Amino acid sequence: MTRTDPRRGAVLVAVLWSISLLAALAMAASVAFRSFTGVMSVDRHRVERDALITAGLEVAAGAMLNGTTPLRDLELTANLSTGSVRARLSDEGGRIDITKAPAELLAALLRSVGAPPATAEGAANAIVEQRGNSNEQRGNTNTARRPPVPAPAPVVPTTHEQALAGMGRIAGMRPQWLAAIAPLTTIYGSETVNPLTAPRGVIAALPGVDAARLEAFLAERRNPAVNADRLAQMLGPAQRFVMVKPQRVAAVDLTATMAQGPGQGQGAAARAVIAVLPQDSEPYRVLIFTPGLR
Repeated sequence: MTRTDPRRGAVLVAVLWSISLLAALAMAASVAFRSFTGVMSVDRHRVERDALITAGLEVAAGAMLNGTTPLRDLELTANLSTGSVRARLSDEGGRIDITKAPAELLAALLRSVGAPPATAEGAANAIVEQRGNSNEQRGNTNTARRPPVPAPAPVVPTTHEQALAGMGRIAGMRPQWLAAIAPLTTIYGSETVNPLTAPRGVIAALPGVDAARLEAFLAERRNPAVNADRLAQMLGPAQRFVMVKPQRVAAVDLTATMAQGPGQGQGAAARAVIAVLPQDSEPYRVLIFTPGLR
């Protein structure tokens, strides 16, 4: 009778275990490779999408550097091999600057969106006081008896949203008024607005501009050969609140659409505020960028 060597059985078991282990490793490697390929595909799609958004910013900056076309809801399109991007520009200088406009202009703006005259005037004065100028305006009438009180640090918002939020804390301010003035205001302008690029609502809010003067102004502004001085004069007493100026800061709404790959037909959107400054080391600067608005 022939006896079986037990070592042969142990070797067979070891071989079978090795085969199973190799098969498991091969399966894991296959899954990992597929996952890696998927990650690479997603990353490539993201890079191409971001490149389209950047191209839109470049087109917008080029239009600002050109400076011949008023940035009044100007739409431009850039086409690349990976897709296209549409940029819509509007001049921030055509809006009313919450941080710089005089109280009279701010009060007129609030009245234009429904605030009662007394409330509008009080809120406008409060906005100006928020800038830290109140102590300078009132002065100190008792300096001989006590040292002057240090002026509070001015409240300087870093975004348009912060400026509107500051206005919302003023007594009597209503949310619907803030919502109405949001597209008409900025923090990147000056004491005056650019009449060539100001939205209709901004011109309508200027003190002393009635419906007839507004329509006459807008009709004249549509004339390609419009004279800026004559245009300002059409505003009558309100012309002291306007001034034609270079278009240095613009809001840009971007919409990108992919032309190929896994994201074909899909898109991305963003909103940015960019600045083109004279004698700057950069062709343009991005002041605010908010992605993913689509």
